[in-house]
Amino acid sequence: MTTAYATPSSDATLHAIRGAFLDFLDDPYYVPEPESVRYIHDGLMVLENGCIKALGDYATVRAEYPHVPVTHQRDRLLVPGFIDTHVHYPQTEMIGAYGEQLLEWLNKYTFPTEAKFKDKNYARQMAAFFLEELVKNGTTTALVLAAVFPESVDAFFEEAQQRNLRMVAGKVMMDRHAPEYLTDTAESAYTDSRALIERWHKCDRLLYAITPRFAITSTPEQLRAAGKLLEEFPDVYLHTHLSENLKEVAFTLELFPECTDYLNVYESFGLVRDRSIFAHGIQLSDSEFERLSRSGATIAFCPTSNLFLGSGLFNLKKAKSPEAPVQVGLATDVGGGTSLSMLRTASEAYKVTQLRGDRLSAFQTFYMMTLGGARSLLLDDKIGNFQVGKEADLVALDLQSTPLLAKRNPVAVPADFQEMADSVFATMILADERAIAATYIAGQLAYERDAKP
Repeated sequence: MTTAYATPSSDATLHAIRGAFLDFLDDPYYVPEPESVRYIHDGLMVLENGCIKALGDYATVRAEYPHVPVTHQRDRLLVPGFIDTHVHYPQTEMIGAYGEQLLEWLNKYTFPTEAKFKDKNYARQMAAFFLEELVKNGTTTALVLAAVFPESVDAFFEEAQQRNLRMVAGKVMMDRHAPEYLTDTAESAYTDSRALIERWHKCDRLLYAITPRFAITSTPEQLRAAGKLLEEFPDVYLHTHLSENLKEVAFTLELFPECTDYLNVYESFGLVRDRSIFAHGIQLSDSEFERLSRSGATIAFCPTSNLFLGSGLFNLKKAKSPEAPVQVGLATDVGGGTSLSMLRTASEAYKVTQLRGDRLSAFQTFYMMTLGGARSLLLDDKIGNFQVGKEADLVALDLQSTPLLAKRNPVAVPADFQEMADSVFATMILADERAIAATYIAGQLAYERDAKP
């Protein structure tokens, strides 16, 4: 059993949580699960100033901190807060829009909805709803696309700051192949994005992502402006879409005939690097996978969106190949995706890999949702697992949250490692937001399922 704890403190601000703790020390794709997974059946986590002060077996840590007040999460499994690596908050209200594939869906549903986000009051109302839904679903960090309007970014960050959330977001850049009411210019995208970076990047727990929507909706001049911003602000992120849909790929190569493939479009503007996150990556060639691996870039795997829009089945096995591994995070991609629940998303990820003739264990999936997501965003020094010193974002899972799950998981929190693996897998396949018993943000209770209104 792994124990980690720091020097005790008499600080009255200390508090603690008792329960079963599950997190990851390494990637179970490459390291055997018993070595990459840490499971403490009866543990105590001591918290101080929003960070983890100590973690280990209850008896051991309690002896070191005998006077710290303890919150008991009995019959709950405590895991790191989920990390969603690609989601559109302006598309929340159009989730489940019927009958189209990507390009048609954008024109028919997405663009008219995003037009509303020029109104900052409206954007702030939707941002508040979106963030509350994330927390109810156990998601404590997300990489988020706003709309083309700077007001939509300010509204989002203001609401996230109020909740002390660690969020990454950015203004969409889009200067062609979109309605006039929803386009900017290369110059305005640069100016607006620069101002937003200076206002919000590293403000409290907030970070900025330069966000060209995708190659189709940006001119070469605008992509060049995005590259210039990355040069000027090397610690911000680059967030966009890549090789989601066959028609999209074909149209992109028509627009950039000098490029050898879709990834090469972004490469030619200096946008492919270790802080670049590309959503989807379904239609990638072997060469593109290999170049993504060399660059340190990330693919956001969006199974519910890829299935709902008929885009295809992501080749996770190829992305995780030992020869040329690519960082992969799991993502809901609402509103193409059909749920903000990372548990529901994980269930669909398992089915996608099955359809490709591969396997995906519960621990491999939970790794993508936690430490893998943190590594994808280069935030694993701050979040992603329960190492001492990290920010205390965590979720209390109820593995018996529905009558069916209670039958499937007869023991609320198994002591045996293999039994726990089986219970977590069943929860991943069968659970939804009802399995989130509580969510803690920086050590503070932010949501409790059974709390009275």
